[in-house]
Amino acid sequence: MDKNHQQLPLAKCARQRVFRDVPSDITIEVDGGTFSLHKFPLVSRSGRIRKLVAEHRESDISRMELLSLPGGAESFELAAKFCYGVNFEITAANAAQLCCVSDYLEMTEEYSKNNLGSRAEEYLESVVCKNLEMCVEVLQQCENLLPLADELKIVTQCIDAIASKACVEQIASSFSRLEYSSSGRLHMSKTTKSEGDWWIEDLSVLRIDLYQRVITAMKCRGVRPESIGASLVTYAQKELIKKSSLWNQSTQPKVDLGSDTSGHERLVVETIVSLLPVEKFAVPISFLFGMLRSAVMLDCAVSCRLDLERRIGSQLDIATLDDLLIPSFRHAGDTLFDVDTVHRILVNFSQQDDSDEDMEDGSLFETDSPPSPSQTALFKVSKLVDNYLAEIAPDANLKLNKFIAVAESLPAHARTLHDGLYRAIDVYLKAHQGLSDPDRRKLCKLIDFQKLSQEAGAHAAQNERLPLQSIVQVLYYEQMRLRSALFCSYPDDDPKPMHQSWRINSGALSAAMSPRDNYASLRRENRDLKLELARLRMRLNDLEKEHVCMKRNMERSSSRKFMSSFSKKISKLNIFGHSSSRGSSSPSRQSQRTDSKLTERT
Repeated sequence: MDKNHQQLPLAKCARQRVFRDVPSDITIEVDGGTFSLHKFPLVSRSGRIRKLVAEHRESDISRMELLSLPGGAESFELAAKFCYGVNFEITAANAAQLCCVSDYLEMTEEYSKNNLGSRAEEYLESVVCKNLEMCVEVLQQCENLLPLADELKIVTQCIDAIASKACVEQIASSFSRLEYSSSGRLHMSKTTKSEGDWWIEDLSVLRIDLYQRVITAMKCRGVRPESIGASLVTYAQKELIKKSSLWNQSTQPKVDLGSDTSGHERLVVETIVSLLPVEKFAVPISFLFGMLRSAVMLDCAVSCRLDLERRIGSQLDIATLDDLLIPSFRHAGDTLFDVDTVHRILVNFSQQDDSDEDMEDGSLFETDSPPSPSQTALFKVSKLVDNYLAEIAPDANLKLNKFIAVAESLPAHARTLHDGLYRAIDVYLKAHQGLSDPDRRKLCKLIDFQKLSQEAGAHAAQNERLPLQSIVQVLYYEQMRLRSALFCSYPDDDPKPMHQSWRINSGALSAAMSPRDNYASLRRENRDLKLELARLRMRLNDLEKEHVCMKRNMERSSSRKFMSSFSKKISKLNIFGHSSSRGSSSPSRQSQRTDSKLTERT
């Protein structure tokens, strides 16, 4: 007899199983093995085999094929053991297989009491569904048993059990964190990681489709968004970072978008993005940027990338410069960094900020109130954008319209100081020296020279890369600043007419002159402004010296109390003398009168 048909109880020859000491009258072929068995034990338990044997009663069937049996040879071996009365243990590793094979073979109570189907279902309900780790293990086994495992509600049963168990664990951990403060009030202690989130690592072993269903069920049960976010981060790290190193910024690997690996990674990214909680800060913003890089690299769906850009834009004020530096994965002639993506993120931020301002109209009437969070976010993002512009400005492939679009993506009131924007524009002008004069003037119109600091203004006044009109504006505003400082020291001097006459004269002359004469006139005005600035600075230095001398004299006079009191008495006498000088004669005349009176008496 062929060794494949030896009658051994459970002898294993390669991937085939046979039973010994049992008269075999039928050979059953399944995926991965061939079994020589007796009909009676199988027919007494399996309705499917009973029907097949009954159909071929006249021909006395001796060979049967069950090629579509779920679980293959391993599952059929367990079913055959059960039919022959061989004891074996039902575990989480084989419970799903037993349920599926018993359904396929119709091993129900209709054909035998306490049949395999009822035994496996009882184990799932009483043992597996009360333990989260066992439910995860059963779901892993169901990955190769779909869609039958789903039709038998095995997957749904385990998913509901996992969601309920995670919710209960979370509530229990929340109660364990309750404690009384020193004032006697009950509050929840702050911990870095909740003890009820131990299931996060367990779920990371599931396949993406089953993982998606588990997370969706957890959301419906009310699991905290922070826990959902932590689970998503852990799963993404396992599926993307550890396996393919997509987020390695130091290198830019060439990704074959048509490969099976890229298709799986694309599915993982799109699924995780669809599962992100709607609440802000449920996941770190660095994770969102990492997912966006992966989505750009893998060419994910547009809706996926737009969703990530919208989420990042809603919390852009906590981002860093490294987050914004998204590499460009397009053709070689493109920029080093993905400027278009960053521009869309900034547009989302500006629109979100506008909506917040519309909702908070009441804050417009509170003049003494501190700035709203949206205003604070605007200030932070403006600094971030200026640093980003300075970082991408040296790129030779960066077009002027893209640079201007990023700079203009924020509202005008976002920047209280234009030093960062000026530095970025200066770097761009230095890296793109072939820029035409109209483009340079267009670029420098972004700068409000009134918002430059004293150091930046001094640098801009001597910057030869700036257009001449910009330099004139810098000198003019510098003059305005110095004159306003002098005006504060001497309020009687009003410099406004001088400013107005300067504006009118310069405007009229520039309108009536030819371009060459206008250029010469601007050069003369530039030279005159520099001379006037020098004079004003010298005058300001003299005023500061006089102020220091006066301060020293006051300190000296305050140290001599006796002399100060004596000087006060003298000043009083002088004041009294001045006030009565109109109605009396001088002291010399009074002395002459008294002398004459004395001589007459004598």
